[in-house]
Amino acid sequence: MRGWRTLSLQARQLLAASLALVAFLAFTGYALDRAFVDTAQNALRERLANLALGYIYGSEIDRSGAFIPPEPPLDVRFMVPKSGLYASVRGDNLRWNSASSFGRSLPPLEMLEQGERRFEGPLSIVDGRGTENSVYAYSIGVVWESSQDTPLTISVFEDAGQIQDQVNVFRRALWGYLGFAAVVLVLVQILVLRWSLLPLRNVERELARVRQGESLRLSGAHPRELESITESINSLIESERSHLERSRNTLSDLAHSLKTPLAVLRSRLDADASHDELRRDVAGQVQRMNEIVSYQLSRAARSGHALYSAPIEIEPRAEEIVAGLEKVYVARGVLCEFDIDSAARFHGELGDLQELLGNLLENAFKWANKRVLLSVKVETAPANRRPGTVITVDDDGPGIPPEKVELLLQRGVRGDERVQGHGIGLSIVQDIVTAYRGELSVGQATELGGARFRVRFPPAF
Repeated sequence: MRGWRTLSLQARQLLAASLALVAFLAFTGYALDRAFVDTAQNALRERLANLALGYIYGSEIDRSGAFIPPEPPLDVRFMVPKSGLYASVRGDNLRWNSASSFGRSLPPLEMLEQGERRFEGPLSIVDGRGTENSVYAYSIGVVWESSQDTPLTISVFEDAGQIQDQVNVFRRALWGYLGFAAVVLVLVQILVLRWSLLPLRNVERELARVRQGESLRLSGAHPRELESITESINSLIESERSHLERSRNTLSDLAHSLKTPLAVLRSRLDADASHDELRRDVAGQVQRMNEIVSYQLSRAARSGHALYSAPIEIEPRAEEIVAGLEKVYVARGVLCEFDIDSAARFHGELGDLQELLGNLLENAFKWANKRVLLSVKVETAPANRRPGTVITVDDDGPGIPPEKVELLLQRGVRGDERVQGHGIGLSIVQDIVTAYRGELSVGQATELGGARFRVRFPPAF
């Protein structure tokens, strides 16, 4: 069973197609063989019937009751002993056999009623040396009109070997041609399968290049049926690469952040400080290192995401966040308005959605005068793709100068390097957007006049 399970796709297809081809050709050969045998027997029956009728119309019975066959004979083989074609006439007081039956013992047949016809065979006959052969027989029952009506049965026999020879010749030709056709069709199947599976082999070769580091992703030149697979594989490759890059950045940030507390501890040890001072400094630096480690770990946890997750409704999550922010900024009277499509969904982790909305809305609440607008729209997608999502946060604050936008979106090196004002939390937002292969842009709000943060998650497989 294990061997069957590990068969390649080409081997499976070739085996299944070959079995179907063999079954089809076997059934076709059997059907043609039976059709030819039936046709040959029908032709033999017609030929023997015509010969029997020829004996009826061309023969006579003299006054002495002797049977006189047609002259000349209907077939010269009736005159040649053991020729394979025989005739017999039987009545109450009449027995006549053709000269060809000399040395042969024809099979006894029943007497037939007038007008009755019967085709039989193969029947066994024995020659003078005891050799057994087979014949087909066609018999007609008649009443001969003469001085007295005489019931007769006229029978014509022919060796079964002759029809068997025809069938053997046909079978050799039939199975020879079918065998040749099978070989040709198998070769055609192999070529078609190799051509059909060529895109899969190309995907395999491209994956090998990716594993060896020769390529960064799969190409897009694949049949339509493989587009979903190749896009998913590319998404997984990019996600893995992104996770690795974030892990490296987190470790780098953590190491860089811990250098200062460790340097302070080293300097205090070398300064011969008192026990109380040293204890107080160590406690402070340990607390600081704990905060640094906690921050970096939480940031690393937020940067991870599931590539394929159940869709999450955005409006309920936004209402929870806005309800808390309005309490914090109640003294300033900042209110948030919603323009959220009811069909909008976030395809990812709940924590990522909360971090994304929380940081964007907190920035807007902090810098807004009175109004914040949260808009969520659905971006239509082609067939077989999930729709995209566009999240926009506007405020009526002072806005952001265009020359500072690029600096604002740069990733912070350490946790305490985040830009004040609108820069708070944007490094986290940028990481989340990048992780989901989205786009983050900063501009001016057309309606409120302040800053606009626009996040777009494009349609995906």
